[in-house]
Amino acid sequence: MGGFTYKTKEEVLARGREAIGIPLKEIDTTGRLSTGKGAIGSVLEESWFGYKINNEAKADFEEVGVELKVTPYIMTSKGIRAKERLVCNIIDYMKEYERTFKTSSFWEKCNTMLIMSYEHRDKVPKGEFTIDEAVLFSFPLEDLVIIEQDWGKIIKKVRDGKAHEISEGDTLYLGACTKGANANSLRKQPFSAIPAKQRAYSLKQSYMTYILNTYVYGSKQDEHIIKDPNELRTIGFEGYIINKIRPYLGRSQESLKNEFGIISNAKNVNEIILAKMLGITGKIAYTEEFQKANIVPKTIRIEKNGKIKESMSFPVFEFKKIVQEDWESSEFKNYLEQTKFLFIVFRFNEDNELIFEDLLFWNIPDKDLEEVHKVWQRTVDVLNRGVRFHRVGKRTYNDLPKIKDNPVSHVRPHARDSKDTLQLPDGRWMPKQCFWLNNTYVKEQIEKTKASSNDKRE
Repeated sequence: MGGFTYKTKEEVLARGREAIGIPLKEIDTTGRLSTGKGAIGSVLEESWFGYKINNEAKADFEEVGVELKVTPYIMTSKGIRAKERLVCNIIDYMKEYERTFKTSSFWEKCNTMLIMSYEHRDKVPKGEFTIDEAVLFSFPLEDLVIIEQDWGKIIKKVRDGKAHEISEGDTLYLGACTKGANANSLRKQPFSAIPAKQRAYSLKQSYMTYILNTYVYGSKQDEHIIKDPNELRTIGFEGYIINKIRPYLGRSQESLKNEFGIISNAKNVNEIILAKMLGITGKIAYTEEFQKANIVPKTIRIEKNGKIKESMSFPVFEFKKIVQEDWESSEFKNYLEQTKFLFIVFRFNEDNELIFEDLLFWNIPDKDLEEVHKVWQRTVDVLNRGVRFHRVGKRTYNDLPKIKDNPVSHVRPHARDSKDTLQLPDGRWMPKQCFWLNNTYVKEQIEKTKASSNDKRE
């Protein structure tokens, strides 16, 4: 590293904090701001700290063991939200499998980070952005236990010759995101001839949102599911949750409501029941672990005939916004690949009682995400060309992707009524729409996940 040599972590932090409030255009001495993605981090590396840009596996300030990470956030009506995941370093499949977590390239590079953060504002030139805060960050024990297990899951797939099957949704806090010019950037893996997508260790967007709110800009405190992190060392987070709820399997919804004193028929009553099983007083989605890992609870009801009546819906998308995106950086792709779903499975028995059948963690496989890509792309193409409408009796139909068009996903309305609309790119108005996972696909995934879980138990 060129420039000043730092003797302590505190010296690095002090230099970082000196940048707070200075417009980036006044820091940039090499014209890096105009170079595109990653430009702001490069400006601070080169023009502020005075060292050459590099892709080395070691920490930026190797002499004191500190890695520089610059991360943007967005101010929303609910507060600070990380704009993106925090990418750490490329995974070298051919070498990484030989290491332990404490000798891994991720740990060597990122065990202590200088996090410098700034607010991203649309339509504001990068040169006007300023660093708002700079802090030294080391992982707290309760996070480190989970991160080490996340690393283990990634490396297990490499050792099993399945690096090509790695998915960001496999893990909770530490992900393995695709990294390269495009999704076809490939690397060799040691135990299979199948090329694997180039991936990098990354801290998930949801985890970074929590870090920003807790350690950088505040002291956010939410209810913990895990009271003692050491309990996770042998069974992991998912195993801990499943062990806690196993005694309740086979019980009816009504008997569980009675046991926990729940007087409610709200749509999320099953999530309330689950929270009680886990000893949580609030909503399970708002616990610290669920927020950090972006775990989304979804109640699944299986009918007496074994079918699932409802498909799984997602947030409404804006017509004008989605046509400005590309798939690789699209909001929906990022949401799906970084989200782990918790299926709370209930089944109607012959007496029409809802029986608590299972609790399953699931994330979408990469190959199925490619099917969603097809639906997303067709949706964008239709919106750009202009949606076509036709009437049959009193009903109006459109030509966005239907459930019969794809085995995984489709698009359909998610509006209160016909007046709950958004404007199309061509100026017309249309009821709000969202992506859905097909009910048949969800049923298939539940069966596969249950079979896989049973195999592991055996």
